[in-house]
Amino acid sequence: MQNRFQTHIESEFPELLKQPFIIAMSGGIDSVVLVHLCLHLKLDFALAHCNFQLRAEASDTDERFVEDLANSMNCPFFVKKFKTETLAEEQKESIQITARNMRYAWFRELIETTAYPYLLTAHHLNDSLETFIINLNRSTGLKGLTGIPDRNDYIRRPLLIFSKDDIYSYARENNIDWREDQSNATTKYLRNKIRHQVVPSLMDLNSQFLNNFKSSLEKLKDAELLIEDYTTLLFKTLVTKKDEHYEIDIEKLNTFPNQKAILYQLLVNFGFTEWEDVYHLLEAQTGKQVKSSSHLLVKDRGKLVLSTISIQRFEPVKIDEDQNNIDLNGFTLKFKKVEKLGNFRSNVAYIDKSKLKFPLSVRSVRNGDYFYPFGMQGKKKLSDFLKDEKISPHLKSSQLLLCNGNADVIWVLNLRTDDRYKVEPTTEDILKIEILND
Repeated sequence: MQNRFQTHIESEFPELLKQPFIIAMSGGIDSVVLVHLCLHLKLDFALAHCNFQLRAEASDTDERFVEDLANSMNCPFFVKKFKTETLAEEQKESIQITARNMRYAWFRELIETTAYPYLLTAHHLNDSLETFIINLNRSTGLKGLTGIPDRNDYIRRPLLIFSKDDIYSYARENNIDWREDQSNATTKYLRNKIRHQVVPSLMDLNSQFLNNFKSSLEKLKDAELLIEDYTTLLFKTLVTKKDEHYEIDIEKLNTFPNQKAILYQLLVNFGFTEWEDVYHLLEAQTGKQVKSSSHLLVKDRGKLVLSTISIQRFEPVKIDEDQNNIDLNGFTLKFKKVEKLGNFRSNVAYIDKSKLKFPLSVRSVRNGDYFYPFGMQGKKKLSDFLKDEKISPHLKSSQLLLCNGNADVIWVLNLRTDDRYKVEPTTEDILKIEILND
């Protein structure tokens, strides 16, 4: 496995031979084996560990295990503790989604604030198979059937060519210790159910199933690249760029077979989900339209006109201390002093009132805005936070902020409060702020 890993790094990830990187390190067998493989090649790396504090003492033991490993190799070590359950309840999200979002938000922060340009994760071939099955169950397109990408942005995944059995064999042969996460054994979650029930059944049908899947995956990726190249050529033929929009020539489109498939490829990156409505525009009357979260597609005689949905800027509103209800554009902010914390919901914030300086203000996001996200340590750019929250770029300018005066962010409305204004055990004046839709 060491020789295969070295060859793979040299051919597919030569940047890792020249520049330092961070390894996302849980303490489990996958990430521990990845660390040992990189150590064998004498690569320059640091370890980063997320402590989600979900398994009591076991979580802290995982952290100590990773720290001891880092110390034994004399390599830098980063660790972050997360209040996962509290934040999941506040955001009304599953613990799994919350943990994933926090993990990758912290990884990006590390890349942006340290001298490490890349981060490695220990995803392997079995993980890619599980992702394939999950996406197949969701009725995905070709992109969803190509498994986990071996790279995207700053992330590299050099173990995707190896199976779980390869990793176990390497660990046993080299007497490698690792930490076992007992939550991986439960079938409560979909991925674990696929891992423990579906995949073993497929392997029973054909002992070469995983190798065959790997071969099929390579063919699917080749097909995806071919379609992307063909779509680029079709775009030049069928689409005209105007001042503020694009025009798709329906007459030219109709000269090609599989018009629906072509239209899908031309528009797949613009947020559309109601594809039957999109296809019906080809035969619809002028003026018929379909909206995505970011774009508008309109039938205009022999053309489909694609334009970005414009967002109107929000004029800042001041809030005095004696105001209890503030009517804004389409919703109301309600301010109420309470004795204790209630249920955490995305539309409710609890703030230590003694830390506020009135008048407060509600305004849109500005360039350079930052805040200290509740449940995390350190500050974060608003633009990066909204990106991590998967807020569409065109909607970022419409995201509203509640600010202390007109400066410090108190609350990114409906998303996250600022840790500096949180209610603490010593807090005497608790202010409940609630968003009520009109």
